[in-house]
Amino acid sequence: QNVFISHNNNNNISFFYSSEYLKRLSFFHRNLCNHGSYFLAANSSICGLTANNFFRNILHVRKASFITALPMAVIPFLSTAAVYEVFVREPLFSGELNCEVCAVVRGGLVGAVLGGFYPIFLALPVNASLAARYSSSPLPGKENLLRFWLTTAQPVIRKMSLGIVLQLLTGLYLSTKHHGIYVKVLERMNTRGDPEELHD
Repeated sequence: QNVFISHNNNNNISFFYSSEYLKRLSFFHRNLCNHGSYFLAANSSICGLTANNFFRNILHVRKASFITALPMAVIPFLSTAAVYEVFVREPLFSGELNCEVCAVVRGGLVGAVLGGFYPIFLALPVNASLAARYSSSPLPGKENLLRFWLTTAQPVIRKMSLGIVLQLLTGLYLSTKHHGIYVKVLERMNTRGDPEELHD
């Protein structure tokens, strides 16, 4: 797989980060560069399954466990991986995102919002529909519905707070490392140095 890095200077020079440079990275950094977002996405799946379990217990839902577990594992995984790729990794390695602070903030936001909060708020309507369908828990009228779901979600958010923080830190870590790899390769290409120096 080829990764392109563009760098605009006074001469509008574009640099190409070829597979040769990618191979010269250490095994850890090479895998972090190509597959790091999947780790964040996998944690999102775990958050989704955990939140789903909490809501099922609160709403006393005992049926359709697989039907709720499958989307709560798959949708957060795909969403987190895709959003991190589009808003962090791709802009970074294409040269569109050269600001380290911006990259790190984006990574942290993707980790916390998509990786932490999103699975919780996705699990709520999934289990609410089942609770209404199977009448497993008494539901309020339309006038009190919003307050009811906010009250129901609060204990889940509190229980999931550690997971949200971990996802935030994971997003910060990944974006920091990706930016570091980007800078390291770009420096080597600017100086036309030996790719062997990428090892460390």
